[in-house]
Amino acid sequence: MIDRAGLAEFLRRRREALQPEDVGLPRGQRRRTSGLRREEVAALSHMSTDYYSRLERERGPQPSQQMIASIAQGLHLSRHERDHLFRLAGHEPPAQGSGSDHVSPGMLRIFDRLTDTPAEIVTELGETLRQTPLGVALVGDLTRYTGPSRSIGYRWFTDPAARELHPSEDHEFYSRMYASGLRGVLTLRGPDSKAAQLAELLTAKSEEFRRVWQEHEVGIRPRAIKRYQHPAVGHLELNCQIMLDPEQAHTLLVYTAVPGSESYEKLRLLDVIGAPSSV
Repeated sequence: MIDRAGLAEFLRRRREALQPEDVGLPRGQRRRTSGLRREEVAALSHMSTDYYSRLERERGPQPSQQMIASIAQGLHLSRHERDHLFRLAGHEPPAQGSGSDHVSPGMLRIFDRLTDTPAEIVTELGETLRQTPLGVALVGDLTRYTGPSRSIGYRWFTDPAARELHPSEDHEFYSRMYASGLRGVLTLRGPDSKAAQLAELLTAKSEEFRRVWQEHEVGIRPRAIKRYQHPAVGHLELNCQIMLDPEQAHTLLVYTAVPGSESYEKLRLLDVIGAPSSV
């Protein structure tokens, strides 16, 4: 059963404990409240202010698990706080393990400050959970995918559009790298894992995947320089810096260009023009 009073109080306390700078928002000069405003939490949680406000006022229908997960992420809750929020709302918390989409508060705090560079947070299967605006401008909105297509490795072997941003001479390496990465996760997580399901799907759908998979390669790491062929700004060469959250099995990827280089200037231009419709 939903604990309306407990849910409302917990939401208020967590909202009041957060400052705008904690979630990447400007403070402004006329702020009177000590924490976040309700409308700010609602925006961070991708819901209407009215819906969120009713929860704090002990009103409205029981929120769905999806809504609670969005609020937990918007409030930058820890995993234990998230689980507590689920129980207050009358739901069982998501099972612990590698498949969680809940990004840790520490990683989110770093991500929220990356306002002027392409960056994304991905799962161990290459499912994009968060992107900066410049990240979307570089590779498109990768959070829109559902089902197996959430995985970049799955899209690489099943959707020709996934390869358009990379020079053709790099395609064979990416095929080997994605197959190698999937094999590593499958070995780690076991035959009943999501990785095993993806491998089975790809084996049925892609002749190229079957060929590369049979090589049993493991440990192929991304190259130091990633090359892109962007439809608006042309050729880009970017370094990829990696930060790992081992508890959640999430990775923060930050893409940078050498200052003063041609790619650096193109990134600055891309920051202005945003994502073209073809990306």
